[in-house]
Amino acid sequence: MTGTTTSTVEVSVGPLAADDVVAVTRDDAQIRITDESVRAMTESRDVIESMVDDDQPHYGVSTGFGALATKHVPVDMRAQLQRSLIRSHAASSGAEVDREIIRGLMLLRLSTLATGRTGVRPSTAQAYAGILNAGITPVVREYGSLGCSGDLAPLSHCALALMGEGEVRNRAGELMNAGDALAAAGLSPVELREKEGLALINGTDGMLGMLLMASSDLHRLLKIADISAAMTVEGLLGTDAVFAEDLNQLRPHPGQGASAANIRSVLGESPLIGTRQSGEDGKRSFTRVQDAYSVRCAPQVHGAARATLAHAESVAGYELDSAVDNPVVTLDGRIESNGNFHGAPVGYVLDFLAIAVADLASMSERRTDRFLDPARNHGLNAFLADDPGVDSGHMIAQYTQAGIVSELKRLAAPASADSIPSSAMQEDHVSMGWSAGLKLRRAIDGLSRVLAVELLTSARALDMRDGGVEQAKTAPATTAVRKLIRTVVPAPGTDRYLAPEIEAVRKLVESGDALTTAEEAIGSELS
Repeated sequence: MTGTTTSTVEVSVGPLAADDVVAVTRDDAQIRITDESVRAMTESRDVIESMVDDDQPHYGVSTGFGALATKHVPVDMRAQLQRSLIRSHAASSGAEVDREIIRGLMLLRLSTLATGRTGVRPSTAQAYAGILNAGITPVVREYGSLGCSGDLAPLSHCALALMGEGEVRNRAGELMNAGDALAAAGLSPVELREKEGLALINGTDGMLGMLLMASSDLHRLLKIADISAAMTVEGLLGTDAVFAEDLNQLRPHPGQGASAANIRSVLGESPLIGTRQSGEDGKRSFTRVQDAYSVRCAPQVHGAARATLAHAESVAGYELDSAVDNPVVTLDGRIESNGNFHGAPVGYVLDFLAIAVADLASMSERRTDRFLDPARNHGLNAFLADDPGVDSGHMIAQYTQAGIVSELKRLAAPASADSIPSSAMQEDHVSMGWSAGLKLRRAIDGLSRVLAVELLTSARALDMRDGGVEQAKTAPATTAVRKLIRTVVPAPGTDRYLAPEIEAVRKLVESGDALTTAEEAIGSELS
């Protein structure tokens, strides 16, 4: 969706901030290229211009590409070389990818152009920024990038639009010819010059953009997972003793400590937990010593996912501080071939995150399932049904969770472990990072749906425990989340059309409303 922000992101020689990338991709923040970048690009362009008439071979300037790098291109064909590169490489196929992926792809490529290490003209970079600012989105399809030599096909479609060719969607989402869309926005096509075509397509920008957006989503979803786990603890009459700070300090993983602290905060002042834990003499009096792993070990799993995310963000930080191109114009004015376009660092962490996402969802599904079994839900109706046998309650909601979790386990298989040789064996090892990014996005969508079902189910269980939110016996934070859910889903009753209720809670998860509601009740942000 297109945002309404009027903020401006500056693209300069230095690295972009991750938040700036999200602002441009999701909120349509405007872009301004700094004067410092214009100077850097002008200087490096002078290096390329000095080679235009040179008889010595310079990759991407006077040679073919990939396995065709041994082909010498005469001076009068070198501009055509760049146009032919873009047209031939714009070869993606399949379903269109999301608008925000393409905007991230373009912004991060522009960020590398702005370092002055690629040799493009400042006017070319400004024209590229103009397309983003106009809300024009080149049509890029699912298949085409192997994640090495950059995200070649996706970036080629973007460069093709810069040339006024190919298909795009305007800000309103209408499919148009690129030339018509540029004209409607008051923009002109660019005639690419030496090296510029190559500079526009030789980066890991698509996979990096997907990593940054996934990181933003996972920060929210990890906190939601803590909230949903806390609601399940209450709903199953569990104990919060295992979340004590001193116990978790005995295994001092930062993520585990943060998750345990969140769960303690969400469960704070819970009459339901307090009633369960205290006898008349004020001493703890448990009817069972330990809860199941899916309840008791939530901080350990949620914390491990946080650690994985922290590592992924450290990789993203290095990538944001990179100038990925081949060849590259060095700071001292040389033009050198290199292998910095290989997507392995980003591909690996995209795959690592998919593993963590699958495990988070698996644990959430197991917690949900405990609510539905009268042998394990401590006094609630089978499947939380109003009249079990006549009603089925949340039986099939758990099936939906299980189907998603099964899919997430398949999506956790690493794309980066695969490699298919290409370009006549010149490019004989590739990262498949683009594929890793696409499957992580699907996995994150699945996680949000699984967590939504757990929230919906735990809210129903708690309503059945205490008679509803108007006489709630739950913590302030979990009561607030229950009340929010009740604004979009009616209180428990006989069976209803369930799919819209799941979707309504999913929207509360995706929008951040569920998280904000819990934090407002606590009076502070969760970690």
